[in-house]
Amino acid sequence: MEKIGAFTFRKIDEAGAREIVGWRYAAPYDLYNCNPDEIEDTVHWFVNPQSHYYSVWNESGEFIGYRCFGEDARVPGGDYRADALDMGGGLRPTLTGRGLGASFLEAAFEFARQQFRPIAFRATVAAFNQRALLVCERVGYRRIQSFYKTATRQRFIVLMREADQRHPAVPRLCNDNHHIF
Repeated sequence: MEKIGAFTFRKIDEAGAREIVGWRYAAPYDLYNCNPDEIEDTVHWFVNPQSHYYSVWNESGEFIGYRCFGEDARVPGGDYRADALDMGGGLRPTLTGRGLGASFLEAAFEFARQQFRPIAFRATVAAFNQRALLVCERVGYRRIQSFYKTATRQRFIVLMREADQRHPAVPRLCNDNHHIF
């Protein structure tokens, strides 16, 4: 368990994994809904000790989202040769679109700096997801490529930023008295 500002990161457990696979996003974000035929495999993948999935909790003790790191955050078809830590994840559907994304990402950056010591961060985002792309750019990511996912031919954007970059538009997370929500 690691507290980063207003957020706590925990290695995901089965209860958290099962909650995530039950989340339902409205169209067009329903791409992120777990296929009902793949629930057990997805839960097993999330809790596999070799996977890098973490549940994220707010100061009130609410499970608000998750983050994944490394190969778990990659989409088949992208060029991942550059030295960077891949990051992915999501917020609980009831929390999307409320302006929490930038603070959520900055906490994930700090957690990843402490756990993985990367030189750069990389994110892969569905091209239609303008909301996520704007948040990524707001926290300093730059678009470096686009590609089509191998199986579905859906277009994705790959973004990168330096690991030691701090973005002034996002509140500092080191003050434990600062409430993001």
